[in-house]
Parts: sequence; structure tokens; C-alpha cells
Amino acid sequence: MDERKQYTREFRLEAVRLLDQSVRPAAEIARQLGGKRTLLYRWRDAVRTHGDAAFGGAGRPVAHRDDELIRLRRELQLVKAERDILKKAAAYFAKALW
Repeated sequence: MDERKQYTREFRLEAVRLLDQSVRPAAEIARQLGGKRTLLYRWRDAVRTHGDAAFGGAGRPVAHRDDELIRLRRELQLVKAERDILKKAAAYFAKALW
């Protein structure tokens, strides 16, 4: 399988700058940079849409994953505490029946 090429943020921004400022066709710029023409257009659209925040990273930001992890750990701690209380209550009522 082919591995996907990884381009740095600076490379992408420079490619978009070349695309916007050059009189050469996008296909020629893409060949020179070793990429595809459609990729240049997607990068340009991302820069136009998000400005300086374009190419911040892949997927959801790490902070969201950390927040979810913290929330899940707290929930697990609560569920374990509830389980322990129910175990103790069950043992107490089992003794009362005998």
C-alpha cells in the first residue's frame, strides 16, 4: 500500500502562496512540488476559509480527547463507588436474613 505524503504547514502555506501569486497553471505548480493539482485547490480553499488557523492538525483537537478522557475517568470512579455501596448493602441485608 502507498503511504500518504505528509506535508508541513509551512509547505502548504507556501504552495498556496505560489498558486495565488504565480501566472503558471496549477498543474505545473503541483508537478513541481510533487503533489496533485486538486490538493493545491483544497489547501487554497482551507486558507481562504480558516485563514491562519488552517492546517492546525488532523482530526479533533487533542484537548477534546483529553476532556473526554477526564470525563470518562470521573464517571468510572462514580460507577465503582456505587457498585461498592451496593455490594456492602447486599452483604448487610444478607446477614439480616440469616
